[in-house]
Amino acid sequence: MERSGRSWTRWALCAAWLLLAGLGRGASGGPSGALENIVLILTDDQDVEIGGMTPMKKTMSLIGQLGASFVNAFAVTPLCCPSRSSLLTGCYPHNHQVRNNSLEGNCSSPDWQKFQEPFTFPVYLQKQGYQTFYAGKYLNQYGDAKAGGVQHIPLGWMYWLGLVGNSKYYNYTLSVNGREEKHGEIYEEDYLTDLITNRSLTFLRKLSHSPFLMVLAPPAAHSPWTAAPHYKSAYSDVKAPRDGSFNVHGKDKHWLIRQAKSPMSNSSIEFLDNVYRERWQTLLSVDDMVEKVLNQLKSLDLLDSTYVFYTSDHGYHTGQFSLPIDKRQLYEFDIRVPLLVRGPGIKPNQTYLEPVLNIDLGPTFLDIAGVDVSQTPMDGQSFLPLLVNKTHKSSWRSDFLVQYTGEGSAGKDPHCPALGPGVSQCFPDCVCEDAFNNTYACVRTLHPISMQYCEFADAQNIFGKNRTP
Repeated sequence: MERSGRSWTRWALCAAWLLLAGLGRGASGGPSGALENIVLILTDDQDVEIGGMTPMKKTMSLIGQLGASFVNAFAVTPLCCPSRSSLLTGCYPHNHQVRNNSLEGNCSSPDWQKFQEPFTFPVYLQKQGYQTFYAGKYLNQYGDAKAGGVQHIPLGWMYWLGLVGNSKYYNYTLSVNGREEKHGEIYEEDYLTDLITNRSLTFLRKLSHSPFLMVLAPPAAHSPWTAAPHYKSAYSDVKAPRDGSFNVHGKDKHWLIRQAKSPMSNSSIEFLDNVYRERWQTLLSVDDMVEKVLNQLKSLDLLDSTYVFYTSDHGYHTGQFSLPIDKRQLYEFDIRVPLLVRGPGIKPNQTYLEPVLNIDLGPTFLDIAGVDVSQTPMDGQSFLPLLVNKTHKSSWRSDFLVQYTGEGSAGKDPHCPALGPGVSQCFPDCVCEDAFNNTYACVRTLHPISMQYCEFADAQNIFGKNRTP
């Protein structure tokens, strides 16, 4: 259901209190009793609902088939910086206060660095004796001169290779342990996904001791969708899936969904088909990354003592409800994410139906490291007991929150003046993907029934079913 009204903030906080009051917390540690290693591979904008895992053959084989797949994994907010902030802190957006991808929206801002970074999961793991390594995209405004520039190394990371700004594949800047490193457009030297892979392999080879935490955050499948040269011709005949809500007018949805034009123009469909295909092409290099990292772990005799997690910051859409391309919406295609895990005590070919959230990753890492999650501000809960069969599945959560704060422009879009102020992410045919009052709070339930109830921060009074694609 969707509901509009100005009581949404009060309602969201009440719902959050009710949900969080019921969370069980506590440390269980890894099954061996020793501190196991942790690898997280975090992709950008990779969906699961519209085929985003199709290119990941090696990943599915090496992690999914040899470990666990969570088919009900969700991001608690469908935008890069708020979602990654949730993953790092283990907190819902109403607690970490990151609203969007801007400094003004608290994305990697001085306030974030002062009040939230001290409570991110690497800080706790470093205190437990972990060597910590990060490579790739961090938060969209990382490296901004107003927030410490490249000299700022986020707390908890001993080896830091942070991308300045948003995802790129070439012509980017890195902070390498606080030192600026510029890159150009030579594939062998600069292609970011491969560079992250190569630097991670070097880190593993030079490890002085275990345990370690390694986070790899490649740019795929985010724009500008630049594939490695040897993958540019892959999937030449692939098109975005035409089933579900593709090119269907969302007549009973929020006004932002209803403003999309149905049927879409041929040029719009051709554009999103190209994007869909290029997204898959970029992911092939991530699939290679997974294979190389796991092979390196195996060659160093570390694979059996390492948990490997694979997920995305949120989903994506290409033509659903006639919205061209983006995220930011409350529907399944934008909030569902892939989640695969392998490691000590996890049996192969396991499929879990329990709803697991990106705010559960931090608590799970702490649990592996023997840290009592109940002594932290984290909202999520460890799913390590699920993985190693130390909890009854019936005691797991059945519902959770989804939140988002919309972004808009104070003035009119000069190409779409009829739309008025307050919208953003507008395409040439004046279909916009976001607006100030695309601000919502939802409760999503999976058991005993699957549904989502949402309230928007606007003056409308519209009810409608939240249909999934």
